[in-house]
Amino acid sequence: MGDSTARVGIPQRLERLPLTGYQNIIFGIIATAWFFDSMDLGMLTFVLGSLKTYFNLNTAQAGLLSSMSFLGMFLGAAVAGMLADRFGRKLVFQWSMVLWGTASILCAFAGNVQSLMLYRVLLGFGMGMEFPIGQSLVSEFIPAQHRGRYIALLEGFWPIGFIGAGILAYILLPMGGWRWVFIAEGIPAIFVLIIRRIVPESPRWLEDAGRYAEADRVMTMIENKVREHLGGKELPAPVAGIVSSATRERRFSFLDLWAPGYVKRTIMVWSLWFFALLGYYGLTTWLGALLQQAGYPVTKSVFYTILISLAGIPGFFTSAYLVEAWGRKGTCVLMLLGSAVMAYFYGTAANQTQLIIFGLAMQFFMFGMWSVLYAYTPELYPTRARATGAGFASSIGRLGSLIGPYVVGIILPTIGHGGVFGLGAIAFIVAAAAVVVLGEETKGKVLEEISA
Repeated sequence: MGDSTARVGIPQRLERLPLTGYQNIIFGIIATAWFFDSMDLGMLTFVLGSLKTYFNLNTAQAGLLSSMSFLGMFLGAAVAGMLADRFGRKLVFQWSMVLWGTASILCAFAGNVQSLMLYRVLLGFGMGMEFPIGQSLVSEFIPAQHRGRYIALLEGFWPIGFIGAGILAYILLPMGGWRWVFIAEGIPAIFVLIIRRIVPESPRWLEDAGRYAEADRVMTMIENKVREHLGGKELPAPVAGIVSSATRERRFSFLDLWAPGYVKRTIMVWSLWFFALLGYYGLTTWLGALLQQAGYPVTKSVFYTILISLAGIPGFFTSAYLVEAWGRKGTCVLMLLGSAVMAYFYGTAANQTQLIIFGLAMQFFMFGMWSVLYAYTPELYPTRARATGAGFASSIGRLGSLIGPYVVGIILPTIGHGGVFGLGAIAFIVAAAAVVVLGEETKGKVLEEISA
């Protein structure tokens, strides 16, 4: 197929493809990388109490240590989006894994809390790069009618990674302490070799970058793989009526996020990410340490945190279903308000039974919230700026992540556990209000149609 056909045909050719094992293999590889990344991010919830004791930190210092990962994620998310829109999704995705894997190993050998903070910034930088690129890759490979569910499922690997981090901590903390936990976390970065071999570059991005022959070659390879998985059956005709992104003006700067066609979306999505992550990480990062502070031993606090996190699995499955059956906007508001209500009740729990019940419900809604965030955000911007738009939204969210744990460390001695969870509930309500007032529905729409 010649260049001129490829120039107008990549979205049409992608959207007509039936889902087969080939797309599921690509999704599974990206999701596995996401799982390992999520383990690294979630681990601090389980080892913060041990680090606090080892380095003799007060609550403010422990909060500052918790925030270092998010400082790195703030920087990484902003930079990665622009790099991925300039140099490609695949290259940046690979480098993100190299960075967080190396940084995790360095954390294991930190001699003091200052060096540990520095390595956590580097680790966060790598993780901040990976998240928006992963969602952009999946959103550009999966057809519109399945895209929301797949991105929601991708984000579902976050609670699975979080639970995996808890299990790893539960096993390794009594055996070798927190240093061995960080070493074990860094090893999976070798998975980058599989990504390098199997995952192709996004043909949508290649076409948009003007690399038409390469876009056609990659697209033809994808079509051949899908045809093989269909047993040699002929593929459906290309979907008509989709305008290729390659026919539009290529230039798109940071200021264009605030252009008339995108300003409302940008205000909404930045507000959503900032307040949702402020509430989430302000609470979740401290879960294990708060339980230890309440008198539970390390192993029991880790066990309880793993236990309540199990509700995140049905939470993200529910969200993955609702984003396609009901829509992105309604599901997002539901999960945010559910998180707010259950966070408040968790903070006021009077006994262990209430702690577990409200904790399970809180994690159900909070992990469901994550699924919608990652399904919704990349759909709001065109291909030429999808990683930039998603990256800056994620980066603004990391500001909330950065502020949340540190603020909790400062105010905890004054307002107590109930006050902390009450403030988290307010943050979720503000995020929900932004979606209600400014959000628009994108369910079932082709990416090029939304960005037109």
